[in-house]
Amino acid sequence: MGVISQQIIFDAREVLRIRHSSFDGEIADLIAAAKADLILGGVLPDKVENETDPLIRRAIMCYVKAEFGLDSADAVKYRESYNLQRQALMLSSDYLGSE
Repeated sequence: MGVISQQIIFDAREVLRIRHSSFDGEIADLIAAAKADLILGGVLPDKVENETDPLIRRAIMCYVKAEFGLDSADAVKYRESYNLQRQALMLSSDYLGSE
């Protein structure tokens, strides 16, 4: 797994509406888990590691919003959104590896 940039951690904090860095470790773990899940689904690792790709970023941010914390009322909605985005990436020849 590649390096998780400080920029994507900062962006995830903004999405979560968190202003301090005390949760950066948990956020980084969730970003890593989202990337690993996309790769397990067949999305090319080089594509997943491109943190500026808007489709990859959106999927990662939905994953983070779904899985962060314990009492998110919207977790199911974000998890479903992530799953739909993951499926779309898995069906795109631009993102899918050929084995």
